[in-house]
Order: sequence, then C-alpha cells, then structure tokens
Amino acid sequence: MLEPSEPAARLSVNVDHVATLRQARRATYPDPVAAAAMAEDAGAQGITVHLRADRRHIQEADVEQLRERITGKLNLEIAATPEMLAVAERVRPHQVTLVPERADEITTEGGLDLRRQVRRIADALIRLERAGIATSLFLDPEPAMLDELRELGPLQGFEINTDRYTRARGEAVARELAKIASTAERGAAAGLRVYAGHGLTCDNVGAVARLPEVEELNIGHSIVSRAVLVGLAAAVSEMLAAIRAGRSPGPLRG
Repeated sequence: MLEPSEPAARLSVNVDHVATLRQARRATYPDPVAAAAMAEDAGAQGITVHLRADRRHIQEADVEQLRERITGKLNLEIAATPEMLAVAERVRPHQVTLVPERADEITTEGGLDLRRQVRRIADALIRLERAGIATSLFLDPEPAMLDELRELGPLQGFEINTDRYTRARGEAVARELAKIASTAERGAAAGLRVYAGHGLTCDNVGAVARLPEVEELNIGHSIVSRAVLVGLAAAVSEMLAAIRAGRSPGPLRG
C-alpha cells in the first residue's frame, strides 16, 4: 500500500522543451541533462525525452548523457524507424515508447495507428526486446484498439494519449475521462503497465492520477513552462502535489 505522502502514479518529467529553448539559439544552454538532474532532485522518478528525426530539440548526445547521469528511469520516445531503433540499441534506455511522428507537426498529434503499422511496430518490439529494453506504445484512449496488441508480440506497457481529455470542455470532459479509464482498466487486465500523458497540467492531472491502473505520468510542456516563472524545482514540486491531491479522496482541482 502507498504511504499517504506518496503519489499514486510516478512522475516522469519530459525535458524536451528545455532543449527547444537551447536549440532556438543553437547555444549550449539551457542543458536538458542538467534540468533532468534538477527534476530528479525535486522528486521526479523518471525522465522522458523524444528524439525526433529532425532533431528539433533533443539530440543524440543528450540521450547518451542522460543514460549515464540520471538515477531514475529513462524513457526514450522514438518513431519505429531503423535510424531510431539503432540509436536505442546503442544507448539502451530503460524504456522505449514508440510514437507516431510527422515532420510538419508541432507536437505529437495522436496515438499510433496499429492497424496500418502492425508489422513495422511488431518488428521494432522484437528488436528492442533483444536489446533488453522495456517497451511501450503511445495510444489514443480507444479500448477496442487494445485488441490489436495481441498481434504485436513482446510489449510491457502503453501510454494513453490524454490530449483530447485536456482539450475537452463541459460535459465532454467526463466522456473523455471515461475513455481513458476504460482503456486503462482493459490494458491492466491484459497484464500491461499503463502510463498516461500529453497536455497534462496541475489543473487537470488529478482525475488521471486518480485512476488506479495508471502507474506513471509523462509530463513536460506544462512543467517547463511553469519553470520559466518559478524555477524547475518548484514546478516539479507543484506537479507532484497535484498528483498527490488527485490520489486523495477529496475534491479534485479544476
């Protein structure tokens, strides 16, 4: 049983946008590796980064240094391409989350389309398993989509895309949350680890953190944005407090 002072879900801080700020001037600062260390010192249990084909923020050198320097779990988000799989095999993060990727998108816009990419994803999962890397897939909250996972082979878990929930208003909020809850419950019943993330803030994370099946939340943009105003340690602490509040039986924020 969790102690009252511990959040129900672990927090993995995505430091991509620390690198975004650095790359805006092609400078050496701010350093996402240093930011990751600060996030861990503030209580984060993991670090997430997305190495994109266009290298718009995180660079391979960042991933290599993170693997050497952080003490918690390193979750590397990549597309299921030969180039990215080769990087993962070389660096060996604790976990790889396969995500869809388009060059013209501002950020990841949806979950993987398993029906169209089943062979490519299955082959990627086999390669990652052989390298001793835990695997996860970024999926939209569609419970029926989990039926497709039986065709994929080795898989430890999946991350639920919470974007539609975070954008919903009015009665749509409850509907989107119900989809997340149903997907989480069905995934956990199938023996998979359940994670969640995308667009989560201190104001909306509580309802997702309250779901018992969700064991890890991957959050970046809102934390880094808040850090500009109050500092990274304070921003991480605020998010951890919001996650704890979501776990408690009292009323949720937002």
